[in-house]
Amino acid sequence: MNAVGIDVSKGKSMVSVLRPFGEVVAKPFEVCHTAGELRALADYLKSLDGETKVILEYTGRYYEPVAQLLHDAGLFVSAVNPKLIKDYGNNSLRKVKTDKADSRKIARYGLDNWVELRQHTPMDTIRYQLKTMNRQYGLYSKTKVSMKNNLISLLDQTFPCVNTLFSSPAREDGSQKWVDFAASFWHLDCVRGLSLAAFTQRYQKWCKRHGYNFSSGKAAEIHEGAKNQIALLPKDAMTKMLIHQAIEQLNATSKTVELLRTEMNRLAQQLPEYPVVMAMGGVGKSLGPQLMAEIGDVTRFAHKGSLAAYAGVDPGANQSGTREAKSTPSSKSGSPELRRTLFLVMSALLQTSLADDPVFQFLDKKRAEGKPYYVYMTAGANKFLRVYYGRVKEYLLSLEPTD
Repeated sequence: MNAVGIDVSKGKSMVSVLRPFGEVVAKPFEVCHTAGELRALADYLKSLDGETKVILEYTGRYYEPVAQLLHDAGLFVSAVNPKLIKDYGNNSLRKVKTDKADSRKIARYGLDNWVELRQHTPMDTIRYQLKTMNRQYGLYSKTKVSMKNNLISLLDQTFPCVNTLFSSPAREDGSQKWVDFAASFWHLDCVRGLSLAAFTQRYQKWCKRHGYNFSSGKAAEIHEGAKNQIALLPKDAMTKMLIHQAIEQLNATSKTVELLRTEMNRLAQQLPEYPVVMAMGGVGKSLGPQLMAEIGDVTRFAHKGSLAAYAGVDPGANQSGTREAKSTPSSKSGSPELRRTLFLVMSALLQTSLADDPVFQFLDKKRAEGKPYYVYMTAGANKFLRVYYGRVKEYLLSLEPTD
């Protein structure tokens, strides 16, 4: 048997081929991530005598073209969690960190875990697109929060607390009433410089122009509040430019976030498990596609504990001799994006308080026992993934044709 260890980096990889008892089939050699060199590597590995398995770490996006091409060539490819390789012993006191040493270490790991290696199955196009889109959604969501905070900070110097004047939810395009209001009334003097009657008339025209409901009581409240606030920046062209620029950037980012959210939901609807996932408590049109994007094909996990370990919400163990720890932290070795989504789902469950939902019942029980916040939230995430695994896998198996 031939264990092929590939240490993947950006644009190139280091490859080593080992056999049992330390036999070196091929010393470490470099392969660029071009179609020609990867095909040549696949042809070489297929020409080796005996069974061949390729082992590499799934690090970022760098490993994906290598794994996909070798898999399509008919080779057994196993993508391993980098932490497993890092924790694998070198049987040496020397600490050597080079691409060549890493490729040999990965090959030795493959030999020692030959039977337990799981074959890598590339995600189909929809799942790949959904996961890529979810990462972009996360990036733009963080940017949106940053730009929103920046705008509030600027407005606190021209029109303090203007963001608290309205409670209307965001529209489908991501626009918000307080942001639109600040674009027109960006300084206190834009309001208190007018009489109440004049401002009410202008506010009514603004509501009609932007499609918002008008209330004379709200106009009076805004006008009275503006008279009691203090502006730090003057009402001039430079201040107006700063405010409008921040608003334009926030609106553009908000529109992108909503566009990505809509497109993710459209893509997720094409996956077979969509109706099952969307029927689960705490999951909606935003969190459902995120879950499916980060979990991927649930059938690639051997059991429900594997999915919990992938998310990093599996409980640890700490026992030695007669001592056994009663409480151990979760591993946090898996996907941070999936853990973040799970915590949002748990928060949604606590807010909706679905009494007949088994995960909420479990959360509520742990909370009633006095467990700390992160303890019961992590335990709830673990419970949710186990329910998710059971329901989705059962549904997918029911769709398979029977003989």
